[in-house]
Amino acid sequence: MPKLQLSVIVPLYNAGLMFDDFMRSLVAQSLKNVEIIIVNDGSTDGSDALARQYAECYENIIIINQPNGGVSRARNAGLAIARGEYVTFPDADDRLYPEMYQTLVTMAQQDQLDVAQGNAERYFLGRDEVKTLIPLDRLTSTGVLDGPTWLHKALATRRYLHVVWLGIYRLSLIKQLNLQFVPGLHHQDIPWTTELMFNARRVKYTQDVLYRYYVHDRSISNQKRIGMKNVEYQRHYIRIAELLEDINQRYRDKVKIYPEFSFQVTHEALSICHAVRREPNPVAKQLILKDIFASGTHKRMIRNARGIQQWYQLLLWLVRIYAWRKPR
Repeated sequence: MPKLQLSVIVPLYNAGLMFDDFMRSLVAQSLKNVEIIIVNDGSTDGSDALARQYAECYENIIIINQPNGGVSRARNAGLAIARGEYVTFPDADDRLYPEMYQTLVTMAQQDQLDVAQGNAERYFLGRDEVKTLIPLDRLTSTGVLDGPTWLHKALATRRYLHVVWLGIYRLSLIKQLNLQFVPGLHHQDIPWTTELMFNARRVKYTQDVLYRYYVHDRSISNQKRIGMKNVEYQRHYIRIAELLEDINQRYRDKVKIYPEFSFQVTHEALSICHAVRREPNPVAKQLILKDIFASGTHKRMIRNARGIQQWYQLLLWLVRIYAWRKPR
């Protein structure tokens, strides 16, 4: 038997009607030497039954059932049993182009890559609108780069998303780093991809659009939150900023810390300030402000701001959040 080329880890929690379209695109991949690990994270909408139907038809599909614990625990469970040379993590409500994994695996094996990444498109449900994730006027296909250099170029486009579904990753490197997804943390892709790239020696990017990301209200990042739900959600971004700064500090003597890496810390933290402005509940607004100051996020933004434009934005927001904060 040839060595297994790719492990596809699919966290599954109530993906709804979109799950069947996703699975059709997954089993239709031109790359066949793969294992598909579906981690049923306590689905209650029948998605798990559909997953079992696919597993009955395709012998390379494995299903793990576990109580609902979030996407990080689901991905970690998949990583624990993955056997492929490379691993990837698509979302169960998106769609893959037929040549996606063949393209990326061929790239990876030809150039002995640690990471092979492609481009994607956003599809806005309800508007029937499609936008390329990284436009060609921002970034085109690259040669082989080290991880920090690639991440610097990607972040400089201001269009890159820290999402694990954009690429494939060498499993042995992940195991060597003991790199896990942070349980319970929304947008855990951001610190995970950052630390992996800081350790990747060979990375290559293709401008080809290989993945369709559906933008809809059911996804975690697009839900509208107010009140305590918003307070809790912003605490995730506070933690993301903390983790990014910590990674930069831990690796400052090992890799070149480009200005974009510090910029990203402040960029993520500024999103919390925007959330304060939009919050209609005065109690929730004060709680978010309290979290900003108690966590030192205001100082973290100052330490990591880079470039005239970001400094200008930061100074405006600092004036606002100090003015909004009620005295104790």
